[in-house]
Amino acid sequence: MLTQRQAIILKNIIRIYTQTEQPVGSKHLMNELPMRVSSATIRNDMAKLEEMGLLDKTHSSSGRIPSIKGYRYYLDHLLEPSDVSNNDLAVIQQTFNQQYQMIDDIVEQSAKILSTLTSYTAITLGPDVQDIRLDGFRLVPLGNHQIMAILVTSIGTVQNQIFHIPTTISGDELERAVRIINDELVGQPLTLVARRIQTDIPQMLMKYVSSPNGFLDIFGTILKQAAADHFYVGGRLNLLDFANNDVSSLKTLYSLFEKDDDLADLLKLPDVETDPDGKIIVRLGNELKPHTLQNYSLITTSYDIANHGRGVIALLGPTSMPYSRIIGLLDLIREELARRITDYYSDMDN
Repeated sequence: MLTQRQAIILKNIIRIYTQTEQPVGSKHLMNELPMRVSSATIRNDMAKLEEMGLLDKTHSSSGRIPSIKGYRYYLDHLLEPSDVSNNDLAVIQQTFNQQYQMIDDIVEQSAKILSTLTSYTAITLGPDVQDIRLDGFRLVPLGNHQIMAILVTSIGTVQNQIFHIPTTISGDELERAVRIINDELVGQPLTLVARRIQTDIPQMLMKYVSSPNGFLDIFGTILKQAAADHFYVGGRLNLLDFANNDVSSLKTLYSLFEKDDDLADLLKLPDVETDPDGKIIVRLGNELKPHTLQNYSLITTSYDIANHGRGVIALLGPTSMPYSRIIGLLDLIREELARRITDYYSDMDN
């Protein structure tokens, strides 16, 4: 356990280093501490903090920089989130203050705001899809045995994709199949829709469609897109600022953002039952996988929408990010995002 003075020294070294990105020496630190301490005493405490593995000494100077272990101790014991500045607050409120057609637009906007204010990479995920319902389905003929399938959900999400249809399915059969889908499934949760196209819906279609499997393949594919988690990444190019010219590492990081399954694993949070308050979690160094993230920190938190599930908001940046400001900012954006989505649902119900 650190003494009170050692804790103050470690806290201020981290504060100064995150501002300057330069090793912190005892003389500089002496003028920054809230109490009067000699340079020799500071050097002695810095040496002890280094022995504990909380500080690293650079080869180019006598100054110290925080180690991964030092950041971990700071995050667990010393961190005090700072209030959001008036400028940041104005940007958040002004940027969010617009009309949204879909919840996905609100979630995407939050990623853009967070990345803009921090110059890091923001990742957001909308609320769980368990309460999203099918609002409508239609097929638009395009000619040459092609159709555009369009699926609309209860939160305004529109999925569309072009398909080649089997020559064995006629236009009349497609119309009848679409009518069955809309009559039987509109208004039901997507999870239930997915189950029913595996159980009773094929039997219904067989009465009117000679090749129901071809139609169900089309509907099932676009339904899967609508029911999938939708991640939004803001400030992807900001990763370039912290890659240290490591091209292979950068390629790996970029591929991570191309796969929703990888992002889901990266952003994994405790269950609602074990983490009802949606606390902010910081992982760094060896706590992150893959190994290409060893020099990064990932801050994740969740936000709850009453009766509509839980979403995720996260920020990926260098280990030396100014955590006090960043965590205060993330907390505010989380609250604002939840409020905007709640208002969206309220407007839909009116």
